[in-house]
Amino acid sequence: MVKKIKLYKNFDIKKFDKKAIILIGNFDGLHIGHQKLFNFANKYKNKFKLKIGVITFDPIPKMFFNPNFKNYRISNLEEKINFLTRCNVDFIINKKFDLSFSKTSYYDFIKKIIFKKINPEFIFVSNNFKFGNKREGNVDSLIKYSKTFDYKVVKPAPLKKKSKVISSTLIRKLLIKGKLKLANKYLNRNWSIIGKVRVGRKMGRKIGFPTCNIDIKDYVIAKPGVYSVKIQIGKNKKYLKGIANLGYRPTFNQKKILLEVNIFNFSKNIYLKKIKVEFIKFIRAERKFRNINQLKKQIDKDIFDCKRVKI
Repeated sequence: MVKKIKLYKNFDIKKFDKKAIILIGNFDGLHIGHQKLFNFANKYKNKFKLKIGVITFDPIPKMFFNPNFKNYRISNLEEKINFLTRCNVDFIINKKFDLSFSKTSYYDFIKKIIFKKINPEFIFVSNNFKFGNKREGNVDSLIKYSKTFDYKVVKPAPLKKKSKVISSTLIRKLLIKGKLKLANKYLNRNWSIIGKVRVGRKMGRKIGFPTCNIDIKDYVIAKPGVYSVKIQIGKNKKYLKGIANLGYRPTFNQKKILLEVNIFNFSKNIYLKKIKVEFIKFIRAERKFRNINQLKKQIDKDIFDCKRVKI
């Protein structure tokens, strides 16, 4: 049975959650670099008999400051909480990132939040960690005041593969380039999107290819095209095999990004149901067809290719 994780929306944590191991970051996607960090933190947890807490922010600060970064997330909050639970985290502080909080000086963050409210035993951060107004604080700032405010800073070396640091930025770039296999390898799982099935224009149904339409909201836009996928509906743990098109549907002159999923051998009505779509293999890039018949022939081929993919 998976334990239930404590979720705080501010820094006013309970006394029994103080004197913990605290990890600070966005942890978007919780990739193998993050997983290495949490494995290391768990060694401290077992050695010193302490809890593990995470401070993370919503929205991701880069999304807050850059309106052009609307589609940026690798995973949503629900997925992040699930991943952190598997990492043996005891509590999460999911702080709303707004204009007021962004103006907090790095010193006030250390004194008024870290020391007075969280009072941790250890703080785990990456070498490139920045915080405070205008990102003026860094790891050296934390170390400078560690004795004054009674905590210890731990900064494990980043995980590298082929001389590249494994980061959320790297994984976003891989997804955008259509390098799904490598992105999934660095995530240590299949990249996924969770969303509600919306009523669409039913264009797929009109050509004999009904699909579930999912608004991807602020997920990163992976390379537009056709993917082999597997799907979970609601709380049902069973996986169903399918095909997905993530794109703009140029044949129908559409401009909004949309995820369309066809579940093989499935005909139930799942409008407004929440589904999870896991991306298994990139099949081909999206392209515009001369007519509907040409599109239908290509869809038949795509379905054949997807059915051959093991899930």
